[in-house]
This record gives sequence, structure tokens and C-alpha cells, in this order.
Amino acid sequence: MWSTVTGRTLSIDISQPTVVDRIQRLQRLETVVYTMDKLVTGARENPVFPDFLAGDRLLMMVHGEVVAGIDFSNLKLGDVTVEGKQVRLHLPAAQVFSTRLDGAKTRVYSRQTGLLVPTDPNLETRVRQEAERQMQEAALADGILRTAQQNAVSTITGLLQGLGFEKIDFE
Repeated sequence: MWSTVTGRTLSIDISQPTVVDRIQRLQRLETVVYTMDKLVTGARENPVFPDFLAGDRLLMMVHGEVVAGIDFSNLKLGDVTVEGKQVRLHLPAAQVFSTRLDGAKTRVYSRQTGLLVPTDPNLETRVRQEAERQMQEAALADGILRTAQQNAVSTITGLLQGLGFEKIDFE
């Protein structure tokens, strides 16, 4: 009613360049975060002496997260087709953005060092790196990329409907 009185109307630009620009502004859309706890062990062993003399073992409980989503920074004009109130979008593939451990919730539960050797200062670092690798592997096996892709479709659908599109197709 107000637009009738003032003579102003609302118009939303839904041209192809505008749609591409709006989606590119999302840049890296994080659509899923897997949080997990994992028990990881590491050891340095000596082939000659038994562990109680020359071994170094570590047992660690790690807490961390794996973040995945869609990177829209490389979206091109050819990835979006606009025809009236219909849009077709080639959605980039989902990817893992990061895998990180929470240092405050990660604990060393056990450390056993042999009587004849010093503690290996790099063992904990290697165990943490292995924990991150195992967490990412577990998230991938559990379908984090599929979930990230599905969540991105839902998010982009909402964005495009907000721009006024009635039919949205994804490739």
C-alpha cells in the first residue's frame, strides 16, 4: 500500500551476474561440522631392546572437529543459467576445509618411556598429526562430503528463493 502512495516499487535484480555475485559473496560456505573424540596411540620401539628399556609409548584422547562445505570463490558465469524465474546452478563439489584438534579437550592419558632412553619430544606431535588424519578419514567414511553438499543445496535454495526464483535446479 505504501508503494502505491509514494509511487515507489520494489524490484530485485535477478540477472545472471547478480546471482553469481550473491553466491560468490558466500565464498567458503561451511555447511557441516563433525565433532568427535578418538583414542590414538603412538610408539617408538627398539628392535634390539625390550620396551621397558628402550621404548617410548603414548596414549592420547583427542577431541576435534572436521569442517566441510562448498568453496564458491571459483564460481563462473557459465555455472549459473537464469531464465525468467528459473535458475540452474552447477554447484561446486563439497570439500573438507579443515581438521583441527581442540587442545583444551585433548589429553595424554599415558606415557611410558624406557629406562635407557630420553622422552622423544616429537612423539606427541606425530600422534596429534596422525589423530587429525584419522579424524578426517573417519569423517569422509561417514559421508561428511555428501552431507555438506546436501546442506549447501538447502542453503543456496533458500538464498535463491529469497531472490524471487520459483524453480531451482542443481547440476
